[in-house]
Amino acid sequence: MIYTPIKTAVIGYGYSAKTFHLPFIKTLPELELCAISSSQQSAVEHDWPQAKWYQDSEALLDHSDAELVIITAPNDVHFPLAKRALENGKHVIVEKPFVTQIEQGKALITLAQEQRRVLSVFHNRRWDGDFLTVKKMIEQGRLGEVRLFESHFDRYRPDVRQRWREQAQEGGGILFDLAPHLLDQALVLFGLPQAINAQCRMMRPGATTIDYYNLILHYPNHLVHLHSNLYSPEPNLRYKILGTLAKYEKMGLDPQEAQLKQGVEPIGDHWVSEDPTLYGQRYSESGAQAITTECGGYQHYFKAVADAIRLGTENPVPAEQALQNIALIKLAQESSKTGRTLAVIASEMGIM
Repeated sequence: MIYTPIKTAVIGYGYSAKTFHLPFIKTLPELELCAISSSQQSAVEHDWPQAKWYQDSEALLDHSDAELVIITAPNDVHFPLAKRALENGKHVIVEKPFVTQIEQGKALITLAQEQRRVLSVFHNRRWDGDFLTVKKMIEQGRLGEVRLFESHFDRYRPDVRQRWREQAQEGGGILFDLAPHLLDQALVLFGLPQAINAQCRMMRPGATTIDYYNLILHYPNHLVHLHSNLYSPEPNLRYKILGTLAKYEKMGLDPQEAQLKQGVEPIGDHWVSEDPTLYGQRYSESGAQAITTECGGYQHYFKAVADAIRLGTENPVPAEQALQNIALIKLAQESSKTGRTLAVIASEMGIM
């Protein structure tokens, strides 16, 4: 259905905005860029002359004509910015992680309901091709009953960088940067676990925030291992799934981020079809089989948000789901400190 494009503003002009959001606003007819807030005035005005520049995010929220605001600012200000946006009657997309505290998320969910506005969280990796492949294989029973699900997001960054994501601040470190991707995918596949135990460490010299984690989610009949470290220069394992019928392994990351970094415009449905040499392998008693990677596409997330705003259809990533993610991160922090396996009881964590 054709409808009037949604006037969209972006708070922040860093890596996230430039790589994961603005290319889609530019290429999707459902969205129309109207404003950007950033300290980089000359860069914004040069790159996006059609958008109004605001130095101050609060001024954008109070005075722009945006209907939808995308928040790509540091994690510790997600809550106040989303709150102000909703109070000004705007729909909101918040970059992951949704918030840094459970009570913040609950307050935003209540406010969005009161304002009758869409509040969505950018868990874009639900639309990774390899994740869609895994999801399809599990749903079709091609692996049998899952017994162990292992998911990695490893990198090689042995030196601490001077950027907010790697500094000691609220929501800093890879437990808030990378774990949300893996936790969200696990929750989509399996729902909330019964229990969690975790090891979260600062491993690099000079580190002031978590740069290693290993999370184990306990389900009635299987385990989920979620892992990230910054000491992995080799081609890295992405998924390993052990089932009663077969095993599946996949190396490397979904190609969308790399393509977007190179300036590829996300047009059409096959702009990031994966090279067949990178397909994952299904192993069974009868031998190995390459499994064609499903075609992902982060554009599907933005289209779904636009439809939710204009047509009243389902929010693709409701804030309620994203809050479960934050609750598990909090339990992981406690488990790592105490060395205990902790029960996951949604009602006690203030989530459903």
